[in-house]
Amino acid sequence: MDDGFGERDGGDAVDDEWLLRRAFTLARLARRNGDHPFGALLAGPDGKVLIEQTNGFSSEGGDMTAHAERLVATRASKTLPRAFLAECTLYSSAEPCAMCAGAIYWAGIGRVVYGQSERGLKAMTGNHAENPTLDLPCRAVFAMGQREVAVVGPMLEAEAAELQRDFWAGRHED
Repeated sequence: MDDGFGERDGGDAVDDEWLLRRAFTLARLARRNGDHPFGALLAGPDGKVLIEQTNGFSSEGGDMTAHAERLVATRASKTLPRAFLAECTLYSSAEPCAMCAGAIYWAGIGRVVYGQSERGLKAMTGNHAENPTLDLPCRAVFAMGQREVAVVGPMLEAEAAELQRDFWAGRHED
């Protein structure tokens, strides 16, 4: 099956843009499957993809906490050693919200790369009941912790914003 990810260049350097675009592909998959258009993955220090996750709002029975980033952090903390997670990077189609940033922090993940900013997402979604966005950047959450989490983003923000275009306006609020 063609997953739309393509092949990665053969170099040794970790390719943040390639891995972030892979998270974008997961977001498109989430949307096709009836979930909110968000995707995230965890890559090891060598760039090898370890965990992939789409948003789980609909597939998890309307669970408002089933964000792709939180689900990645939970899976990672259950299966991978903390010392190893400190060397890993979570790639997300959108900036992790406060809840997801907390999960990333407590799981011990050392680095985050994201596409669309939380503020940019809030501007697109408005006051939608299924996405009550907080204007609280993940950097602010991480800054309050006792250990550093490196953050890169927004990156490829216009491309990331396209994942959300027309999705929220067409969703009926219950």
